[in-house]
Amino acid sequence: MTKDFALVPLTEEMLPRVLELEKLCFSLPWSRDAFLPELTDPACCWLAALADGEVAGYAGMRTVLDEGYISNIAVSPAFRKRGFGMALVQALQREGEKRGLSFLTLEVRVGNREARRLYERAGFREVGLRPGYYEKPREDALLMTYDYPEGDKAV
Repeated sequence: MTKDFALVPLTEEMLPRVLELEKLCFSLPWSRDAFLPELTDPACCWLAALADGEVAGYAGMRTVLDEGYISNIAVSPAFRKRGFGMALVQALQREGEKRGLSFLTLEVRVGNREARRLYERAGFREVGLRPGYYEKPREDALLMTYDYPEGDKAV
């Protein structure tokens, strides 16, 4: 695990690197036009992990009432296995706690064992399956949810 990184709000200036990572990490990457409204929407929270002067990873979520939905989490292959993914997930969990969420949920490819282990270590549990959810290649999505303890909810 590295200690030489910072988690900061994702900004428009960071999008060129984020778009590179989107293409590297996802078969159907988001476009600049998909990201832009998310960065200014108060229902969203987007974070970047900065290391060695560059965006090493990023993550984002959207909230609806007391529900949280993680949209994307990506870490550059050059920075994997150094704690960036866990730091991003935990930062979104803390933000969800501040917002008084009941739960935080995400979809992950069934075959993405590393990501599934990361989410399990962060306290997410399997709650369902979305058959054929992903394209290129077609694959089922595992629905995973993190439930906030009742006593931790904001009033």
